[in-house]
Amino acid sequence: MKNKIYLSLLSVFFLTGCNSQAPIPEESNPEQNNEETEEQVTDDQAEDTETDEEITDENEENEENEEEITYQYKINPNTFSVEPIDEENSDEDEKLVLLTFDDAPYGNTMEIAEALEEKNVKALFFINGMYMEDEEGFETIQKVHDMGFEIGNHTHTHAKLDDYSQDDQLDEIVKTNDIIEEAIGERPRFFRAPHGIMTDYTKQVIEDENMTWMNWSFGYDWESEYQDSAALTDITLNTELLSDGSNILMHDREWTAEAVPEIVDGLIEQGFTIVDPKLIQNGTE
Repeated sequence: MKNKIYLSLLSVFFLTGCNSQAPIPEESNPEQNNEETEEQVTDDQAEDTETDEEITDENEENEENEEEITYQYKINPNTFSVEPIDEENSDEDEKLVLLTFDDAPYGNTMEIAEALEEKNVKALFFINGMYMEDEEGFETIQKVHDMGFEIGNHTHTHAKLDDYSQDDQLDEIVKTNDIIEEAIGERPRFFRAPHGIMTDYTKQVIEDENMTWMNWSFGYDWESEYQDSAALTDITLNTELLSDGSNILMHDREWTAEAVPEIVDGLIEQGFTIVDPKLIQNGTE
């Protein structure tokens, strides 16, 4: 009996000793868990703070870019010429001219844009949405916009709008605005109707889309006798229609692209200021 009691006591002592020496598993250490949790929270808070700071910096940069644009010019709604907004305080000796190119991106848009960029002047490219449906055309307009050129709407299929139903007129205009916005992140501010033909309904759509409609002062590059760079340069620089405020119409064509450098040089030599379209106020703004 004494032996049994003695053995029992030894067993209890042995088991108690094993339990007192067993290490506490790491995951069951509440103090260490709290420290790790606090470190994780601190890291997450730091990441959130950095993200918030990045968003704030980006928003401030966008606001600064918007504030930097001070509109200096407007389009005359009757003559479509470009004019100073503040005529009383404008330079009386300054002669203005606006360069516009229709039917882009037909195939020569980048060549025209690069020639203009080399001369350090800007222009307004009016887009037919159908030419942006392939990857090349889409990317061309992205690049031209990134170069600082203004992008306008010239309908989707170069439609003669008075031959179209109201639904089709709406589709021609809005569809092109949508694809332009997809490419450059903003909807166009200017619209030019093919053949210069507008309907009352078209005008309403343009207003609803917050665009300014413009035709042109003169243009020659679609006429067969001027489908040559030398002839086009000569008539553009020497026509009696060239005057202060002229809104010059050209197209995305090979002969036009070849003529652009000499046309720009000739206009500057005659004392014209080639207006940056981004400085032109949209009539709805």
